[in-house]
Amino acid sequence: MGARELTLIGAGLAGSLLAVLLSQRGWKVTVYERRGDPRIKGYESGRSINLALAERGRHALRAAGVEDAVMRQAVMMRGRMIHGLDGALQLQRYGRDDSEVIWSVHRADLNITLLEAAERAGATIHFHRRLHTVDFDAGYARLIDDRDDQPHDIRFATLIGSDGAGSALRAEMVRKAGFGERTEFLDHSYKELTIPPGADGGFRIEANALHIWPRGRYMCIALPNDEGTFTVTLFLPNQAAPGSGDPCFASVRSGAEVRALFERDFADALPLIPDLERDWEQHPPGLLGTLYLDRWHLDGRAVLLGDAAHAMVPFHGQGMNCAFEDCVALADAMDAHVGLKDAFAAFEARRKPNAAAIQAMALENYIEMRDRVDDPDFLLQRELERALQHRHPDRFVPHYTMVTFMRTPYAVALERSEIQRAILVAATRGRRDLEGLDWEALARTVHEQLPVLEGAG
Repeated sequence: MGARELTLIGAGLAGSLLAVLLSQRGWKVTVYERRGDPRIKGYESGRSINLALAERGRHALRAAGVEDAVMRQAVMMRGRMIHGLDGALQLQRYGRDDSEVIWSVHRADLNITLLEAAERAGATIHFHRRLHTVDFDAGYARLIDDRDDQPHDIRFATLIGSDGAGSALRAEMVRKAGFGERTEFLDHSYKELTIPPGADGGFRIEANALHIWPRGRYMCIALPNDEGTFTVTLFLPNQAAPGSGDPCFASVRSGAEVRALFERDFADALPLIPDLERDWEQHPPGLLGTLYLDRWHLDGRAVLLGDAAHAMVPFHGQGMNCAFEDCVALADAMDAHVGLKDAFAAFEARRKPNAAAIQAMALENYIEMRDRVDDPDFLLQRELERALQHRHPDRFVPHYTMVTFMRTPYAVALERSEIQRAILVAATRGRRDLEGLDWEALARTVHEQLPVLEGAG
């Protein structure tokens, strides 16, 4: 094996992007993917068909030279469209204006764009190759073609695991060296449904928003696709809390039961989902969990990134963006260090605290989305947050802005967000509005507790 050869496991979003970045840097990259080529066979995935693309992800796409191709198929989302139980609508903007938005992108289209870019950059991609076993000491791996169960043995110098939350490479690394793997599952799961286009082929509800039906301990969301559809995701507890009467996957099993749930709690969404009963009965619930590892690399022989290293729940829309940021960070670390062992260690040291921070923020955001977005105290805090941002733009930067519209390290965003939340809660406690606030005292607090944030203003 040559000194500049790498073997990637997984040709999904992160694997394809990383193959572009490393091939551009002169590495000879070979990628193995267990699924078939989506350009030939059609996209196989149990995962959400659209994702929220934010600045971190766009920065990585720019580095790979594919941002323009991706953005041509993206749908802008200005904010959260809150659907009240009475059918009332309220748009809560993500940012100050249309320069601060997120974008709904189709997973399959994005994957194909990145695969084609990887091949143009010089990467070789083999489909129908599922990683089976790895002998790290000998530098051999066995892959299986699930179409005929035939084995394919390869030699490798270095393996990079971009094969998602169920990573086969991670399993082999754990078998070799432990790694302290643990997954904490939520007591909630999800099912995906679809809102088809209208008779004219257009969107049937507001296209430029992420729709949320918050209902306390459960919720429904919908993201737009560029062909006029919406992907709808219903999140429910697996079991209802004793005495709560909440719907849950244990009590909502049949098509008739889910129709009754929608009639009661999501009445304005019900007419939009003609295949509700069929999709409910045919689609199994998806699990929601957070993956933790003590380390991500095995000296210079193997390293993990993206969901393979730090899978998270989807409630901040940052899983893909974080994985793309990993790709850039890993490529940069490999540029900066002569040996891969040092490069992988530097990559892990830089990214692991940030991954832990966004994992925590994603868990917290679930509670906000399902239970707080229509809460008067929360809305007043949002109003004060915007006012303080206007008065102190280089210091008081909203949590969502740092995470989504900037590339502030996640760990820094989490630390500052906790300080800012405490300021907002204290200043609004017992209030119905901002009338009579001591703005001078608030300014002193902001300056004392929040240093100037690089890139803000």
